[in-house]
Amino acid sequence: MNKRKSLIVALLCAASGSVMAQSVEDGLKDLYYGKYLSAKQNLEKVIAAKPTEDKAYYYLGIAQLGLEDNAGAAATFQKGLQAVPTSALLQAGMGRIDLLNGNAAAAKQKFENASTVTEGRDGDVARAIADANTEVKGGDRGYALTIMEKLLNNEGRKKKQVYTPVAADYIELGDAYRYLGGENGGKAITAYEKALELDANNAEAVMKEGLVNYNARLKAEAVADWTKATNMDAKYAPAFNELFLFYTTPKKDQLSWERAAEYLEKYMAVADPADRTKNEYLAASIAFFKKDYDGAISKGQAALGGANEFYKNKLSLLLGDSYLQKGDSLNAKKVMDEYAQAAGESKLDSNDYKLLSAIYLRLKSPDSTTQEQYISKALTYLEQYANSTVSKDPENFVQIAEQLKAAKKYGQAAEWYSKANDLKVANKEELQAIDHFNVGLNYYYAGLGVKPIDTAQLNKADAAFQKVIDVKPDLGTGYYWRGQTNFAKDQQAQTGIAKPFYDKYIEMSESNPEKNRGTLINAYTYELLYFYFKEDKANVKVYADKLAAIDPNNITVKQIVDNMAAREKAPAKTAKPAQNKK
Repeated sequence: MNKRKSLIVALLCAASGSVMAQSVEDGLKDLYYGKYLSAKQNLEKVIAAKPTEDKAYYYLGIAQLGLEDNAGAAATFQKGLQAVPTSALLQAGMGRIDLLNGNAAAAKQKFENASTVTEGRDGDVARAIADANTEVKGGDRGYALTIMEKLLNNEGRKKKQVYTPVAADYIELGDAYRYLGGENGGKAITAYEKALELDANNAEAVMKEGLVNYNARLKAEAVADWTKATNMDAKYAPAFNELFLFYTTPKKDQLSWERAAEYLEKYMAVADPADRTKNEYLAASIAFFKKDYDGAISKGQAALGGANEFYKNKLSLLLGDSYLQKGDSLNAKKVMDEYAQAAGESKLDSNDYKLLSAIYLRLKSPDSTTQEQYISKALTYLEQYANSTVSKDPENFVQIAEQLKAAKKYGQAAEWYSKANDLKVANKEELQAIDHFNVGLNYYYAGLGVKPIDTAQLNKADAAFQKVIDVKPDLGTGYYWRGQTNFAKDQQAQTGIAKPFYDKYIEMSESNPEKNRGTLINAYTYELLYFYFKEDKANVKVYADKLAAIDPNNITVKQIVDNMAAREKAPAKTAKPAQNKK
């Protein structure tokens, strides 16, 4: 279950101070703070005291979903319906289970029934329906918005039918807008602000404003919002979790193991004390982020014995990654192979495939057959990662490309760099020269990596390097690599197709021969060969001198100078007999 879900917690039961109502409120507060096990324990006590309290069954099911116990949640909702067959709230809970099981049609029917019975005016039911449709994959986000708008629209209602909103209603409305995305971000912020007007200390509303800003790529503003939420309520664990997730995201302007460890420690300080296994996992994770991999391994192994299936999976990933980071790829392979076999292919997700691919790419064997098997398996896992990742983030695609490049699968790497560029364009980001360069360079190596050379790949490289020029015409890189690409297609420099690009590169770069020595050697070499085959002695001398100046022992220069000298001597030998004859 998504930990960023709306917890629907502002309904702090209007009733008043009975022992049972207070216990439901305690459960709701635990949910608000992300303490799912404590919430479960409190709500079970409520049900034991009053077996017909449908709200207790519903929120108990939500707590179980937070603990990744979908089967338990379904059983709780069903048990509640047996006790309270007319409960629209529990009907909505069963609809959520249908969505989790991939049955959207059955879910929609239950949601519609629950909404109809309550005439769309029950806040608990409306939030339950909307939350399921925003947070669960396969939910109808537009329907979630409609449900919340219907709840909040009092137009035409009689006085006794007027609904008085609470902060949780506007948080749920904001969630519906946020998940719809695009231009709805501003509407989401407005809804969260209305929630704060009703409850000025609602840290959830501020935390979710941070999610809107993060989705809009306003990262500094997102971090400020999450920090503000922790300052508003120092016990609000979900905001510390967002900060932790931010600094564990592998992006150049986010990733910081040190900051991740800092916020994970703060999160753990306010986490659910009842959830022992989770806390043991967090302790091992803190060691990992502090780069104490031996500590992470020992803590993780100690926690495995008492862990349920959910935490066994998380601990296996942590152990595998810890071994990988400390350089023990064989033990990393052992842990993850055992995990993959025990979990089964159907239960592996994108994080599993990503780690497995990284491990197999790191493995080295002196046996060429074994090494090829490692590479093959790594690429299979990498492809599965690429196909399973739900995040359509360009940087994810760049990471896939870089792993393919490391495996020398240059053509595939170029394609993933291209996909990353397409996503950036779709996100209205302006492509930089480096974006096109990465595409071009990998197509270039793909073209040279086969015999005979793959001209189609080189043509793609040439097109990408032209885009480098288009973006940065004052940068010599694009011209140089167009020269290199065309040199690869004209290796004897007979047609001169690379010459215009080398000419431009030389013009831009030869004022700094020390900095550009390697690239100038290639450019001068092509020019030298071109003029040699044109039998242009003057220009041969020009480029032979240029090459000799930066590479005194250049073999090509020596060969061409010797060949030119031999050409000049040959006619002289044939002329001598005629002179003697006279």
